[in-house]
Amino acid sequence: DWTLVEESEPALTQGVPVRITTKVRNVNRTVGGILSSHIARAHGAAGLPDDTIDVELHGSAGQSFGGWLAPGVTFRLHGDANDYTGKGLSGGTLVVTPPDGVGYRAEDNVIIGNTVLYGATKGKAFFRGQSGERFAVRNSGANAVVEGVGDHGCEYMTGGRVVILGPTGRNFAAGMSGGLAFVLDEDGTFASRVNPAMVDQLEPLDEADAIELRDLVAEHTERTGSPVGQRVLDGFDELLPRFVKVFPA
Repeated sequence: DWTLVEESEPALTQGVPVRITTKVRNVNRTVGGILSSHIARAHGAAGLPDDTIDVELHGSAGQSFGGWLAPGVTFRLHGDANDYTGKGLSGGTLVVTPPDGVGYRAEDNVIIGNTVLYGATKGKAFFRGQSGERFAVRNSGANAVVEGVGDHGCEYMTGGRVVILGPTGRNFAAGMSGGLAFVLDEDGTFASRVNPAMVDQLEPLDEADAIELRDLVAEHTERTGSPVGQRVLDGFDELLPRFVKVFPA
């Protein structure tokens, strides 16, 4: 992180956009945290304009990658990330895609770990691939698109928007009291995996929801090159009835 702070100096002191390319390893933890503290110190909670600091990373990131990422910072990781990715996301943008040239389908594989976006308050996240368990737990304001989640998705979520373009685990929305989740339920089995304590019914998307969903999927596709996102966009009118809205009572 100290290297990122040094290379971001023009942005921190003068607001001049910077572009950084670097490698990351799983011993590098909470990448972005120190950089975000410097942004907050210099510019307050408002941070910097979008994409002022654009960092392209290659490798396997350690725990809490993009933790507390501040407004104005975009992290684009080509690789995978460990647990707590995007913890406390505070206005930045996170993008995780598989490395170039891989032989597997990203949508069939876990690309980020457990408890992703824990306590996120603001910002955006786009993940080309699946997450582990407890995706967006205690999310209170970030928007995210992912291509599948494990058990306990959107647990204790209080705000923000989550789009899931793939399979889900059990106990979805346990303790969820706010925000919205748009889930692509192509096989019609999603309802059996929802915790009924806070969500007593699933709803179809209204016109405003559809516009919001399309915009998020379009940005996901643009930022990640996702074939899943492109398929949804190409057949949006036909697939829209297969989306359900998770809206806590």
